[in-house]
Amino acid sequence: MSDIRFAWLEITGKCQLVCEHCYAGSGPRGNHGTLGTADWQRVIEQLADQGVTAVQFIGGEPTLHPGLSELIAFALDRRIRVEVFSNLVHVPQRLWPTLERDGVSLATSYYSDDPAEHTAVTGRPSHARTKANIAEAVRRKIPLRAGVIDVREGQRVSAAQRELESIGVQQIGTDRLRQVGRGARESTPDTSQLCGHCVSGVIAVSPDGSVWPCVFSRWLPVGNVMDAALADILVSPEAQRVRKELAADFAAREVTAAGRPKPPPCDPKCGPSCGPACNPSCWPTGTGPCRPKGGCQPNYD
Repeated sequence: MSDIRFAWLEITGKCQLVCEHCYAGSGPRGNHGTLGTADWQRVIEQLADQGVTAVQFIGGEPTLHPGLSELIAFALDRRIRVEVFSNLVHVPQRLWPTLERDGVSLATSYYSDDPAEHTAVTGRPSHARTKANIAEAVRRKIPLRAGVIDVREGQRVSAAQRELESIGVQQIGTDRLRQVGRGARESTPDTSQLCGHCVSGVIAVSPDGSVWPCVFSRWLPVGNVMDAALADILVSPEAQRVRKELAADFAAREVTAAGRPKPPPCDPKCGPSCGPACNPSCWPTGTGPCRPKGGCQPNYD
């Protein structure tokens, strides 16, 4: 965990939507947490010192954070590539020029070509606005990847993919429901919902400063950036303990009782070689264990 190259920065818990599967449980009543813009800049500076080359701003909805444009510029100035994972319900006009900068890309989640079904997932009417902003990003030639999340029985996943293609989106992937946050249906969160690549190379920081192995392993905090420097957190006894336990768990599930390799955890959407069906993952393109396609990791909104 001490050798990291990619970080998720969850800069807010506030969101316009109340998606039924949201891993973070975000919504309109959420807030920006305890970290201010200056605190996030300090975190980004420390990430740069650790050799991180890419970050993803997430939430909640990161475009609702008043300091997003400033944080993107701060990261770019430190030669860190940026991806903004947004629901694209509303993009402030002042933000578009920042999103058009070299080194910046967008990612979003999509659910259906049917506005009513899309709304049933997101909890708010959002299909038309998200679709329009996807089209605007394509028009502006901003690198964009979209993931269709299969949440409901009989959901129009294939039709949603075709609609995205008709808009001009070239990077389209799919993912299944994850039993984390509001997505929990059958069990409490555990390592079965993790992709198996969060033992090293990645880190996530929450709006209150908690540090996790990844955004899905929220029950495994290893420290807080408000209490200690990130470099110290990454080599702390707690971080080493969590990394060791995760590594042992992931190794144990690599083989079946018959001794044959198990399918990757993003099955049935992904083959053993992390094929295109796994993209986009929560890794931006060009990073992760399956570069240049990205890792076999779950999408999220």
